Amino acid sequence: MITFICCLIILVAGYFIYGKYVERVFSIDADRQTPAYSLKDGIDYMPLKPWKIFMIQFLNIAGLGPIFGAIMGAKFGTASFLWIVFGSIFAGAVHDYMAGMLSLREKGESLPEIVGRYLGPHFKQFMRGFTVILMILVGAVFVAGPAGLLANLTPARLDTNFWIILVFIYYVIATLLPVDKIIGKIYPFFAGALLFMAIGILIMLFIHFPPLPEITEGIKNTYPGHLPIFPIMFVSIACGAISGFHATQSPLMARCITNEKYGRPIFYGSMITEGIVALIWAAAATYFYHNNGMSETNAAIVVDSITKEWLGKAGSVLAILGVIAAPITSGDTAFRSARLIVADFLKLEQKKIIKRLFICIPLFLVAIALLFYSFQNKDGFDMIWRYFAWSNQTLAVFTLWALTVYLVSSQKNYWITLIPALFMTAVCITYIFIAPEGFGWSNTISLGLGLGLTTIVCIFFWIWKYKINKF
Repeated sequence: MITFICCLIILVAGYFIYGKYVERVFSIDADRQTPAYSLKDGIDYMPLKPWKIFMIQFLNIAGLGPIFGAIMGAKFGTASFLWIVFGSIFAGAVHDYMAGMLSLREKGESLPEIVGRYLGPHFKQFMRGFTVILMILVGAVFVAGPAGLLANLTPARLDTNFWIILVFIYYVIATLLPVDKIIGKIYPFFAGALLFMAIGILIMLFIHFPPLPEITEGIKNTYPGHLPIFPIMFVSIACGAISGFHATQSPLMARCITNEKYGRPIFYGSMITEGIVALIWAAAATYFYHNNGMSETNAAIVVDSITKEWLGKAGSVLAILGVIAAPITSGDTAFRSARLIVADFLKLEQKKIIKRLFICIPLFLVAIALLFYSFQNKDGFDMIWRYFAWSNQTLAVFTLWALTVYLVSSQKNYWITLIPALFMTAVCITYIFIAPEGFGWSNTISLGLGLGLTTIVCIFFWIWKYKINKF
């Protein structure tokens, strides 16, 4: 527990120390008018209270990542604790803050437009398609888990298919309505449920004080089958440390922020909060695996077992509601983000509901088709999830490189994004070579190719930077 407690303290300290430094690097302007006022349209652009935006942003980015990802990542041992802590502070929170603040400065621009602004028009076109595909994947994979849990909590006649249909109906309504009608009203409550769940588990950790692996014992890979920590763990945990999906959600809230000074608590702070949630669940899962073995692969069963044992029946229901609400709400904001990305690309105003439907219907049909595929094939859902996880981290790579170019061009400290960009580039390249859904090559070959190609990317960056400085 000593390592866990130290990690918890470092995460909190990271917000106040490194978060403040990153804010200074960006150089906020508290007197600058934000898009919430300058472009107010009553649909997507409208001022909201800072505490409410924080709760919505936290819930939007949370999804299943900091819970399910942390639970599965805990199988790797203490390495998972370290990645959650240092990944959140130096990679994820910087990624989220810088992307959110750039969107705020550029009239609430969607992520592809921001990336294209700094990496060029070809990247912009690629990112438009890549990001929309990722949003559809998020919407699809974040339905199946909650639908299954709801089916377990309700009478048999209300099966998984029933809940999938109901969730999609909700998606349509939430995606089309103005941001303050559903998202602004009920999301803070759901975020509260998710935080209650994490705080409840944290309290029980201190009450039970279970034996957890300590960093003094060394970093041992405890994963069954000995999957390598690098790069598998860094893709598995994802949202609990860094996630490209977050940068697609930040523009939604950038269109509602009333002052740039709220950027750090909303963007940087919500990522640190998510890191804390992930750390708590990684510790709880470590306890579960210690008592029940490492064979369990269904994270939902781990959540159900831990909450029932530690929070009782009433607490378990509220905890499960948090697990259900997080992915559902992330799913509908994913579709909302996809709608805005397509609208920006087509330059289609979104005040009229018919124009929103014109974009949304094809997106929902593709997501439903993916779900149908996942249920028709034995490993269909797992395959979709793995592609989502890799695509999610790859999106973070593109975002980090765009942020690095922005910082270089602005003559600011670009190292704060360059180091995470290089690391995540190596992770994503190596993963696609080593993963079963990729090339499935050996650890040695995959690692060699991953590091080699990352070195080439690094060389291209320094050549570009040299040319920029020269002229």
